[in-house]
Order: sequence, then C-alpha cells, then structure tokens
Amino acid sequence: MKKIGSIVFLGTLIFLQASSQDNTKSHRALKPNIIIIYADDLGYGDLSCYGMKKIQTPNIDHIAKEGLLFTNAHTTSATCTPSRFGLLTGRYPWRQNGTGVAPGDAALIVPLDRGNLASTLHTAGYKTAVIGKWHLGLGTDEGIDWNTRIKPGPKELGFDYSFIMPATLDRVPCVFLENQRVVNLDSKDPITVSYKNKIGNDPTGKENPEMLRYQPDPTQGHNQTIVDSISRIGWMSGGHSAYWKDEDIAATITDKTIQFMERNAAAPFFVYFATGDIHVPRYPDSKFRGKSGMGMRGDAILQLDYTVGKIEEALRHLHLTDNTLIIISSDNGPVVNDGYFDQSVEQLGDHKPAGDLRGGKYSIFEGGTRVPFIVKWPGKVKAGEKTDALLSQVDLFASLNALVGQGLKEADAPDSYNQLEALLGNDKKGRDYVIEHSGGFAITKGDWKYIVPNTMRAYNKDVNIETGNDVKPQLYDLKNDRGEHYNLAEKYPALVKKLASLIEQSKGEVKTRK
Repeated sequence: MKKIGSIVFLGTLIFLQASSQDNTKSHRALKPNIIIIYADDLGYGDLSCYGMKKIQTPNIDHIAKEGLLFTNAHTTSATCTPSRFGLLTGRYPWRQNGTGVAPGDAALIVPLDRGNLASTLHTAGYKTAVIGKWHLGLGTDEGIDWNTRIKPGPKELGFDYSFIMPATLDRVPCVFLENQRVVNLDSKDPITVSYKNKIGNDPTGKENPEMLRYQPDPTQGHNQTIVDSISRIGWMSGGHSAYWKDEDIAATITDKTIQFMERNAAAPFFVYFATGDIHVPRYPDSKFRGKSGMGMRGDAILQLDYTVGKIEEALRHLHLTDNTLIIISSDNGPVVNDGYFDQSVEQLGDHKPAGDLRGGKYSIFEGGTRVPFIVKWPGKVKAGEKTDALLSQVDLFASLNALVGQGLKEADAPDSYNQLEALLGNDKKGRDYVIEHSGGFAITKGDWKYIVPNTMRAYNKDVNIETGNDVKPQLYDLKNDRGEHYNLAEKYPALVKKLASLIEQSKGEVKTRK
C-alpha cells in the first residue's frame, strides 16, 4: 500500500514539475526578446522587398519573407528627433516644446516623470539596451560636461545598457558614450563642445576644405569642426583619442548589440538598435564603398542590410530566433543630398527613394512619414504576407506592453494605442486615423489624406524635396492617388471640414487610463 502511495506521490510530483515547466515556457513565450532596428532616412522605396530594383537587400528581404510587411506604417514626424521621441514615449512630439531636430549639446528631452518604452519593459522583467544613434539630448539645461559621467540619459530612462552616438552623425561630439561615459577619452585632452561659436584650434571644413574626404554643400552649413576627414555641424575641441571612425560605426554598434544579446540570452531582452545608416555623412566600410553603383547612399544601404543579416545570424547562433520579435523601420522618409556632395545625387539614376510616394524627409506628403515597417516573430506573426493596416510608430509603446502583459500608468503613452493584433497580422484595418507632422499637420483616415493649409515654404531647394505646404487645403484619395497628385479639397468640402475638425480635436485630446 505504501509502495502504491509512493508511486502515486512520485507521479503527482512529476506531473506538477512538468506543469510548472510548461507554465514557465508558456509565460516565457509571452515575453519574446524584442529588437527594434531603426534605420535613419531610409525611404519607402529603398529596399528590394519594397520595390528597389537597382540594388538588392537580401537580409532584410529574408526577414520580410518570414514576417509581415506593412504598406501603410508611419512615423509621427518627418525628421529624426521627434520620431524617436514619439516611438519611445508613445506621445506625439508636437505636444512638447523642444522636440525639433536636436543639436549635439541639447538637454534630455524625454521626460523622467513618465514611463517610456524602455522603463516599462524593464519593469516587466526585460534587460534593456539602446545601441546606436540617440539624438534625444543628454544632461540638463545647465549644460553637459563631456569629461565626467553624463546624466540624465538612457540609464535614467530605464535602459540597463547604452552604447550611443550622443546626437547624430553630422553633429559633434563625434564620440561614443558607453553607460554614461565617453569611450577612450584621454583626461589630458578634455572635450569642449559649442554650437554658438568656434572653440579651440581644430581645423574646420570652412577654413580647411583641402582636408576633407568630400565637400559639404555650402548651402547647408556642414562646414565646422573636421572629424575623420569630414566636417560637421558644431565646433568641438579635444577628445581626439575618442573620435569615432565613420567606416567602423556600423560594425562597432552591431558587435555591441550581439554582445548584449549573448550576455542576456537566458532572459528576455529589449534592444533599441538605432543604426546611423543611411544618414549623412555617409562613409561605410570599405567592403561596401563603390559596390552599389549609387554613390555613398547606395553603399550605406548595402551596409545596413549586411548589419541586419549579422544580427539575425547571431540570433540563430544563440538559438533565439523562434522567440524573438524583430521590427525593422525608419525614422522618416528619404533624402539624397542632406549636406554633402558624396556622389549620391549624381549616381541616383532612375531610383526613387520614396517609391511611388510624393515628398521625402522634411515633407508632410506621404514620402515624409510613410516608411518601411517589417515585423517577424516565427509562429506568431503571419509570415510572407503584406498588410495595408494603418499603423503609427507611436503605437509601439502600448502594443509591446500589451504583448508582455505590462499595464501602463495613467500619464504614460497618451497617444499610443494597442495595435498588437495589427502587428501580428490578425487585424487588417489597424488605426482609425494617424496624425502626421512636419512643421504643419496632416491626417490620414481610411483612404483619405488631409493636409492643413499653412504659409511655410512649399519646396526645400537645399534638399530638392517638396514639403507639401500650401496656403490652400489639400485632400487626397490615397486609394486611387497614393502619389498625392490630385487635390480634391474643393470637390469634397464637407470631408475637409470633418478631417480638419478631427485634427483640432486630436491636438487637445489626451486620453487617460482607468
């Protein structure tokens, strides 16, 4: 009798252990590793899976083939800093002052008194990292001492690990920060940065053009301190041992990403990988330069694709592929000449970086905010499909937190809506409407796009891009005219009035959570 009882007890124990393991696996399955690969200035037409013909992007195409490709996904804005702000905070950047394109010495613009994507995932048990381009400010309004521990920044926002370029590639300081400190800084050669006047004796592009790899466009002002034979915006003195090499940036931040994944392979991790490609100044690794036949911009696209392939290869090596959600997107639409004569204009050929969309970076037309957006999660996201679901990057906050079962506080992510079913491919409609911003405002709702009239310039001659600004209301039928060629505002005045009212309502509306 005791023997039978022992067998029953043992069987029960084994069952409970198995159940516990199954529950653990089930719980773990609800918390996949999350990697956001955020490209810079990558246009809707710049990938072969989105129709690029001149060069191929096989690694990104492979992820699209095994994942879900969005045709109607948007950034919040048509420039970099505000789009990054919207993605991380779940809040439209135009609700807060100081969210325009940030100088390299800007104070931190992400609020510390509200949750953000990193802090909430950290609370949900994730190891979190930001690697690559930051461009959201650091420190306080009192200024930054680049020679000490720099805070507040990513750490105070919930990132366990950070390895960042403080601003963007064409702005000083051109150094890496790892966990709040400048990498390879010599204390005997302290860094000073100014965006008001020249400091120190370092050569500048304006004074020493003979020292440059290629010349800056004189109309755009990238002619100040020279770092790695490229002149930048802003003046910098000292820190010479800490200067980055532009051709090494992609490999460096990719290696740091892989190392972080290796260290945290046993626990769920979140990586916000903000690559510098394909932003100016473009000087990719030698294995890519001259290979695209499209100037430095095309070469940088090849480098971006290679980088994506290395990250996916590392996931396979770590046996993490099946339980990792990958999102690939861009911070805004494309621009070809954004400050430097690097042969990208001359060798563009018949390639259209925005595809069949009108406008590009800095534009309120679709080319400014409609960007590539690809989601892969084996077995969870419908593979090999395309979706027209309307999506905004501002929704990633609420959607990813819903995925991991993390509730949001009342003040968090006021403009972010849970679009998890759209991300997984189960909802073909997505958002009801999206607000877009680039100086002026626009709204996309269903098949219709309305642009609020304004008096700003209609054409940015410096970058050769239509801004979409006009003193008259603009209304486009995106189903039949995705290129926004035919303004139907006069034909449908009632619809114009309705959409204009919805924009005004959204400007004042801040949802609350109960």
